[in-house]
Amino acid sequence: MANTLLPIEERNLTPDEVELLDRRRRRGQLFLVIGFQCLIVFTLVTVWAGQDFTLSPGLAHPMVYWDALTGLLALIFLLAGIRLRRGSTEFISY
Repeated sequence: MANTLLPIEERNLTPDEVELLDRRRRRGQLFLVIGFQCLIVFTLVTVWAGQDFTLSPGLAHPMVYWDALTGLLALIFLLAGIRLRRGSTEFISY
């Protein structure tokens, strides 16, 4: 009997295809974890970036640049993780 929780295209996969699918979903889970960690750092660094943006002269705002980079990385990793993790109906805990 077919597992009705699985999408139709995943019901008749070979073992090698299942292994590739699991590997893709685990990589997606890894990207989600990295993305959420970057999001936490981005949120914490925002305090220093605001102070740096207000008090530093000219274009010398290293914390602002680091904050923008961390926010961009969080967005990239979260979107990639969601895309790679698609179709998963289970919670993966390591």
